[in-house]
Amino acid sequence: MREKELRLALVCYGGISLAIYMHGITKEVWKLVRASAARRRGDPAGADSEAVYRDLLDMVGDTVDLRVIVDIVAGASAGGINGILLADAIAGGRDMEPLRDLWLDGADVDKLLDEGGAAGRWTKWWATPLVWYARRHGYGMADAVVDPTARVEVRAKLSRFMRSRWFRPPFSGVGFTAMLYDALAAMAAMPAGPPLIPPGLPLDLFVTVTDFNGRPEALTLHSPPAIVETEHRLIIGFHSSGQEAVRTVGDAAELAFAARATASFPGAFPPAQVGEIDAVVAARGATWPGRAAFLQRIFPRRAASGRRFEDAALIDGSVLNNRPFGPAIDALRRRPSHREVDRRFVYIDPKPGMHGQDGPADGVMAPGFFTTVLRALADIPREQPIRDNLEAIAALSARVRRLRIVVDGMTPQVDAAIEDAIGLRFFVLPLTPQRLSAWRSRAQTAAARGAGFAYAAYGALKLAQVTETVAERIAAAAGPVAGMAVAALINGERLAVAGATARGGAYSAFVDFLRRFDLEFRIRRLRFLLRRLNRLATEQGDVDRGATDTLKATIYDLLAPYLDRRRDDYLGGIATPADPAAALAAFEAALDLKSLDAATDARLVEVLAHDLAAPVRRALLRAWLGFPFYDIAMLPLLHGDGLDEFDEIKVDRISPDDAVAIRAGGHAATLKGTQFNSFGAFFSRAYRENDYLWGRLHGADRLIDIVVSSAAPPFDLAQITAIKRRAFAAILAAERPHLTMIPDLLATLDREVAG
Repeated sequence: MREKELRLALVCYGGISLAIYMHGITKEVWKLVRASAARRRGDPAGADSEAVYRDLLDMVGDTVDLRVIVDIVAGASAGGINGILLADAIAGGRDMEPLRDLWLDGADVDKLLDEGGAAGRWTKWWATPLVWYARRHGYGMADAVVDPTARVEVRAKLSRFMRSRWFRPPFSGVGFTAMLYDALAAMAAMPAGPPLIPPGLPLDLFVTVTDFNGRPEALTLHSPPAIVETEHRLIIGFHSSGQEAVRTVGDAAELAFAARATASFPGAFPPAQVGEIDAVVAARGATWPGRAAFLQRIFPRRAASGRRFEDAALIDGSVLNNRPFGPAIDALRRRPSHREVDRRFVYIDPKPGMHGQDGPADGVMAPGFFTTVLRALADIPREQPIRDNLEAIAALSARVRRLRIVVDGMTPQVDAAIEDAIGLRFFVLPLTPQRLSAWRSRAQTAAARGAGFAYAAYGALKLAQVTETVAERIAAAAGPVAGMAVAALINGERLAVAGATARGGAYSAFVDFLRRFDLEFRIRRLRFLLRRLNRLATEQGDVDRGATDTLKATIYDLLAPYLDRRRDDYLGGIATPADPAAALAAFEAALDLKSLDAATDARLVEVLAHDLAAPVRRALLRAWLGFPFYDIAMLPLLHGDGLDEFDEIKVDRISPDDAVAIRAGGHAATLKGTQFNSFGAFFSRAYRENDYLWGRLHGADRLIDIVVSSAAPPFDLAQITAIKRRAFAAILAAERPHLTMIPDLLATLDREVAG
């Protein structure tokens, strides 16, 4: 049966109290991924909507064996918190059920208020009219709450909030940090299952923050030759390579600090500082063993200049980057492909559309002073459309389509060229590591000569790329001066690209340099072999699935040591001499690519010798030996970077406007957290229950759409509607005991779901 992976790169927007709604959506993402992983392992179906997702995957399994994976998560502000919690659950196989209490109980204005700034009985009694003014002028719709009994709660809490201390943030930074740390600890305390992402597949998490003081960044110009600008954008990234014995994206202290920083809404919370998480960790008698390494990684400029990490002040990531597609797109460049992949960017937008569209109609008075200032400083920068991101994704997809056309068009000629270069020995002689190495050298020489003038451009590009990479790696380990000295040393050797096409080109100085240092070529070649294997498994029905899976596992094992050498910290324990020649020799010894190549050849020969039909074995050998031909054509099209995934990208949105299976009307017809400039859910437990429930329902609605569109089974609308109704009913049944403040909504939804 055709195998396929639906890979989701999740991008979570900011939304202040709409974080509660987004938690409902990310919980459904978690349940879908859990259902897929359990199905893959042959475990019983889970409870709640998981059972419905399991049945859905079984139904589409008549045409495609679909596996759903989340391997990239990026978020800002409220979306950053939810992204961190979801990524932690995916990496560690953790249970997200304890998070319900975090949002329904903890995300309350009375609990978020700083104890030193909470309102007393007579505190700012003169501010009470402001509460009346806010309600009269539409800054909240307390009377429209689902349960009328919540009106009293909203009015009282709004009054206390308005009368809390002014000109200082009313919410507690330490209290918020403690709430996040405790939520992560509660997840960790539950029995963990296996990770929800396959071994060997990386998991990347990114959250945006804003460095309030900024950091100097040097820029090179023609005139003047150098300038310094202040950069305030900061991305805190976490990475799991898939090779760890115990899989995780980060320590609880690191994740809590990142969550606190990304959601440090200006004016509501004080800027996030390291001292807050230090105090929380100490108060709980815990430790943070990786503290120094983490802080050096996210504050490299401070580390280099000797400035205190504790003085850094971070504010909300949505101030400068509320829609963090950029780091998620960059992560695609380092993604292995297990089998056919349907890559989706799925973004969660709790309140789609420009808020400015809700403004006054034509002919009404222009916005006033405070409205203009607030919109200019806060709202408009966060609401910019994602056209640039979508165009970047479309450009990647176009490159992939062109590459596929190039590869398919070249394959017959490359296969013939390999047979010409190797001769009858390719068909007759048994495969050995020595023969494989010799044939590979012969094929590389044939590719270089056959490419003609094109090889000069390709070789120059590779030489520049490898030189830059080596210099950057040594600079990271020994400083920028050492890196520049090594680059100058390599460039001074004036390696002749033409040596590869001359007689004895396989032993030229240029080729020898690439054999010692061209790590990315090896990674591209192994990934190319995987893609060819996946293609053969799809096109030829008689391919032995067990042998194919064994070979795939072997290729990933072979990839692992090459990928390890790509890590930023790989040279961390290597002594780098000051002399550039000695530094280059130390780097070469650390990479040890020639020995690794020999081990790779031996293992590849061993696995190809067993259980594969002769045509499949020869096709894979042609791909392995012929890769230099393909690389000469592909690398310039990739602009010098190795795009690991070789699949087009589609974009899907999850928002109240898109999930209309139960109720149309968007956020105005369903959500309460949009009130009070999106702070509304902090003022009422009923509001939070409402938004959390709608988040789960909307998440199920859209995720079913996405799965069906990926599998493309012959479902009619009635079948999809029936699946969605089952999922909605399962969610309502599971949440009813926990949602005690919205009985009227639950009863209404029962009727709407039943149709």
